[in-house]
Amino acid sequence: IVTVNCARLLKADHHATNGVVHVIDKVIATTTNTIQQIIETEDSLETLRAAVAASDLNSLLESEGQYTLLAPTNEAFEKIPRETLNRILGDPEALRDLLNHHILKSAMCAEAIITGLTMETLEGTTLDVGCSGEELTLNGKPIIANKDILATNGVVHFVNELLIPDSAKTLFELAQESEVSKSTDLFRQAGLSSHLT
Repeated sequence: IVTVNCARLLKADHHATNGVVHVIDKVIATTTNTIQQIIETEDSLETLRAAVAASDLNSLLESEGQYTLLAPTNEAFEKIPRETLNRILGDPEALRDLLNHHILKSAMCAEAIITGLTMETLEGTTLDVGCSGEELTLNGKPIIANKDILATNGVVHFVNELLIPDSAKTLFELAQESEVSKSTDLFRQAGLSSHLT
């Protein structure tokens, strides 16, 4: 699938006497803002704005290049426990891993993202893309709230859930989501859960 500023290419290579025509499915708007400028001007990305500033990722998101930012909305940050959020925001390394897990190494318009595609993030992890009906899914969840916000250095998709990589989780959080959750309960009952957090 070929896209031009996120418009789908419908018919290519119509040759004319004075050039060539490619037919696309929407009008291309002028793009003037970088990804960083989009974050700075969008009210629903206020928490993300603070997180990006705290992790010194501003320069990356306003630099030349082609990135995809899966931008967690304020709602996405509010869905995770306050204690977990405060821990990540207070840990520069975990915060950077979290944000890099939401940045893809290339510009990916929603039109060109197909079921079964695995995308690599800046953190070096991968995200699985699928679909549920006509909705795009990430790691099995239809969480893309707004797609194809074009920037001069890539594209932004708003997501309404936080994608937390393993590197930003405590041992306790990892264990609760795995096959050793019963062992985790035993640690807690024995008063040893602080070692896992």
